[in-house]
Amino acid sequence: MVKIAPSLLASDFTKIAEEIKKIEKAGADILHLDVMDGHFVPNLTFGLPIISQIKKICSIPLDVHLMVTNPEDYLEDLCGIGVEYISIHQETVFHLHRQITVIKSGKSKAGIALNPATNVETIFPILEYLDFVLLMSVNPGYGGQKFLPLVFDKISKIKKYANEHNIKIEIEIDGGVNNQNAPQLIKAGATMLVAGSYVFKNADYKKQIKSLR
Repeated sequence: MVKIAPSLLASDFTKIAEEIKKIEKAGADILHLDVMDGHFVPNLTFGLPIISQIKKICSIPLDVHLMVTNPEDYLEDLCGIGVEYISIHQETVFHLHRQITVIKSGKSKAGIALNPATNVETIFPILEYLDFVLLMSVNPGYGGQKFLPLVFDKISKIKKYANEHNIKIEIEIDGGVNNQNAPQLIKAGATMLVAGSYVFKNADYKKQIKSLR
């Protein structure tokens, strides 16, 4: 079954603890956290101290998406906090295998995130070392953007390569996900769906999560 990962970026920041408990009760599988540095993307969000506090009160796995220019500076600390999923952007890392090794040695699941304009073929040489791939279906940096259908072709290419090389990989989609495109994404091969505004901007979180499944 597909995993639903609401993005805390779209929540009410004045009630983070309450929002987390509500999203857990609503049936979320994973809590998605976008870490932004104001350099790689034009926004600022969570830092390590806040993630550490969130981990203490959250009963579902954390999925930290590092939208930063220096992800290597975060990895050991995130693993130490106990973050279950960590993704770094291919566009920011010179030595992907080295950083993937750091994540996996810290007992976290390692993923590579790709911007919409980045070809999926660029990560094929390292795909066998990954636990998941995060495909951006919007340009990263802000919530509430329109879904980019080009992600479907990327899913197909990853599935084809993985099948040909007997690689088991999860495919996560982030950006503009809603109940209209979720069935198509799941059918195409997506196994994890990130949804921010679609879930948090509706009063009934449970209904929204159920509609994505």
